[in-house]
Amino acid sequence: MKTPIFILSMFVIGMVTNSCNFKKEDFKQGKSVSQEELFLGQKPPGLIPELFALGIVSTNHLEVLAAISPNLDEFYFARQIKGEVSKNLGIRFENGSWNTFMEEPNTGEMFISTDNKTMFLGNKYRERTPTGWSGEKSLESPYDQIPIMRLTSSVLGTYVFDERDSIGTLRMSVVKNGIREEPIEMGNVFNSGTYIAHPFIATDESYIIWDCEKEDGYGSSDLYISFRTKDGSWGAAINMGEDINSDMEDSYASVTSDGKYLIFHRVKLGDTFDESYADIFWVDAQIIETLRPKQ
Repeated sequence: MKTPIFILSMFVIGMVTNSCNFKKEDFKQGKSVSQEELFLGQKPPGLIPELFALGIVSTNHLEVLAAISPNLDEFYFARQIKGEVSKNLGIRFENGSWNTFMEEPNTGEMFISTDNKTMFLGNKYRERTPTGWSGEKSLESPYDQIPIMRLTSSVLGTYVFDERDSIGTLRMSVVKNGIREEPIEMGNVFNSGTYIAHPFIATDESYIIWDCEKEDGYGSSDLYISFRTKDGSWGAAINMGEDINSDMEDSYASVTSDGKYLIFHRVKLGDTFDESYADIFWVDAQIIETLRPKQ
């Protein structure tokens, strides 16, 4: 996980952005929105990862840090264009087409809460309002003392988050009797290897996916998964395999709220912007079931 999280902003550059506004004729009209249309009109992927929304989200620029709203009608990501600072973008399906409704400087890694009311940005957050997202607010102590890159949450309100460090540490904070408990470091299942980062906790807390570098990996950062066992403990870290992981940095996984798709990004940094690569991929989430241990 050597990729700078405020994506690749060290490069010196000079191009003009493409618009993320798409014409109505690009999508089928005259019927309710299908599942495929909710994902930018794409044919759903199989068990081999494919580029997500080629030409719309995945372009010749650098795209990472995908976040999907739980009702599946908003898609967020970060884009670095040659000559510009990294920006967080949001696109929304409305009135029969996908349109950009947010384009802002990248101030953190986005995750949308399961109730669709909060956008987490590391140790900050924004609240959904009738007119959009509020300004940034602090999660306050102890979170504001930790250099959090990504924080995700479950339907029970459990936080799982990382920290910006060459080793990295994953922590968890649970809610009991309506009170949020202090975060604790997770065990060796998660905190082994280097560049440990970007945890995603399943909505029902049945698994956690994260990325890190280990000797058994396929190159740079790989995606790993741990499943919750019957006794409530976490099972062994499982490398998600050669179909998911590559010789690039494979990281920042999410699973859509309907449980159908796994979305992540691949990055390979070169010495210059033009020699670098970053794109968002998706794959059928059935790949998770092929890794789940039989109990």
